[in-house]
Amino acid sequence: QVQLVESGGGLVQAGGSLRLSCAASGSISSINVMGWYRQAPGKQRELVAGITRGGTTRYIDSVKGRFTISRDNAKNLVILQMNTLKPEDTAVYYCAAKSGWVITMMPSGYDYWGQGTQVTVSS
Repeated sequence: QVQLVESGGGLVQAGGSLRLSCAASGSISSINVMGWYRQAPGKQRELVAGITRGGTTRYIDSVKGRFTISRDNAKNLVILQMNTLKPEDTAVYYCAAKSGWVITMMPSGYDYWGQGTQVTVSS
């Protein structure tokens, strides 16, 4: 089993920045891909960014150039740096992990989930 714990959410004005962290523990040697999803009220959960153990990344178009995902394998951390935040970025953000090697978009492809952290961007 793998446990994921997110931190770093909060309230920020449009144009501001937030940094989300996800700490992994447990059977972490089985984890290859980690990612950040978000879910806004009334919307489906969507992949924001993913990163492989080797550092390959993938982003949805709406956050490219604003968000950066990084990973510290030694510390079992995944970071999502979010800059130039917009009100439409408001959502609950979830850390996710999988043993597969490919960054897939569908939430069903991930084996482990954190509890989520709220990000609210005011206009």
